[in-house]
Amino acid sequence: MTSYRCLLVQASERSDSAPSATVGTFPGDRFPAGEVTIQVRWSSLNYKDALATTGHRGVVKTLPHVPGIDAAGVILASTSPEHAVGDSVIVTGYELGQSHWGGWSEIIRVPGEWIVPLPIGLSAREAMVYGTAGFTAAQCVMALQVQGVMPGGGEVVVTGASGGVGSLAVRLLAMLGYSVVAVSGKPDWHSQLIRWGAARVLGRDEFQDDTARPMMSARWAGGVDTVGGPMLARMIKETRYGGAVAACGLVAGAQLDVTLYPFLLRGVALCGVASADCPRDKRLQIWSQLAGPWKLPTLEEGVTEATLEQLPGLTSDMLRGEVAGRVIVSPSD
Repeated sequence: MTSYRCLLVQASERSDSAPSATVGTFPGDRFPAGEVTIQVRWSSLNYKDALATTGHRGVVKTLPHVPGIDAAGVILASTSPEHAVGDSVIVTGYELGQSHWGGWSEIIRVPGEWIVPLPIGLSAREAMVYGTAGFTAAQCVMALQVQGVMPGGGEVVVTGASGGVGSLAVRLLAMLGYSVVAVSGKPDWHSQLIRWGAARVLGRDEFQDDTARPMMSARWAGGVDTVGGPMLARMIKETRYGGAVAACGLVAGAQLDVTLYPFLLRGVALCGVASADCPRDKRLQIWSQLAGPWKLPTLEEGVTEATLEQLPGLTSDMLRGEVAGRVIVSPSD
């Protein structure tokens, strides 16, 4: 029987010890059933993957488990009438890397409806530089546009701007003509954010919500928040009349301490962005945009390549807030 390399998170034999994450070779019959078997060329590292590597019960339901919410590769076998052997494809979201073993493996087996054909204009590597992070950033931009936040209408602020979603949102908004204000807690990334098109950069400490006032001076035409908590609260309080905020993260907190005043007196729209269960039609539209008119000329900048063996250390770094930009993963030896 053929065996495959993957990073497997397993429960410790001791109930008081954390799960272990190790790279090994495992028989093909250990992998979940699915209509389509894919050879994974590239995957990526996301915050949800870092949590999965610790066995976090909010992400991983059972152990053993293979993390990796993103994968791009080539179909090896298929019983789906819509997908043929040899097709280049992308899988992001749904239950990949959560209840279903994920992309940190040489192969994955998934339902056919999870699969998106790799669009013309993107390589498998480029698709994973975007990954869920780029897909989410694009959703945030689309949410602002739906609410009428357009280039030339004022400054748009992006929190967590040195992270995966934030850095891609900054570049995408700047390329589309928005005046972007990036918020980052990593001073050594400020000059890079300016090169990527940010009009200016604020430090994280400059953007903490340190006031109990229900509203603050109106500054932003819109915003993309990737962190949640007090920063999202401040962004909402400072958004101008008719503006909108797209929220997609909660690493800084899941609680939102705001009143109804920004929504009722300024007509601010708060748009939640959820990538995992994005409908297929919209999913295809977003990947088409990222491969075509929204493809970033700076896509390869700020990218780190990693092996499976390097991932346990990188996930620990990410949970400490020490990873910037995008990390892509090659599962093969």
